[in-house]
Formats: sequence, structure tokens, C-alpha cells
Amino acid sequence: MSETPQTQDPMVAALLRERAGYVTRGMSDRVAQVDEQLALRGHTVPDETPDEAVSRETAPKARRQRRTEQA
Repeated sequence: MSETPQTQDPMVAALLRERAGYVTRGMSDRVAQVDEQLALRGHTVPDETPDEAVSRETAPKARRQRRTEQA
């Protein structure tokens, strides 16, 4: 995974972390929204594209339910 660029602006830093999560999950529509917010704050959008995201081959296992004892 690529390292998030360093910035002094806490809002830009938060947006970059948010963007990295969306890229990882392949949510290109959300990446575009975050890119727009970064541009409004004068930050250059990273070159990484959502197509480079890691896709999940199998669905996650379902959680087991805890059995409750009835008195």
C-alpha cells in the first residue's frame, strides 16, 4: 500500500486518509468526491487510481451468533 503524503493541514490529512480507504475498497465515486474537496483546498490530487485497488475474491465469513441461555 502506498504511504499517505505528509501535510500540515489536518483537514487535507484527513481527506487523504479517507481517500486511501476508498481507493482500497474500489469506491471510485467516493474517491472523486474526496478529490474534489482536496482540489478546493488547493491540494494536488494523487496519481493513484481506484482501478489499482485490491479486490476481495471471496466474501467475508458470516459472524456466528452468540447463543443466549434463557432462564
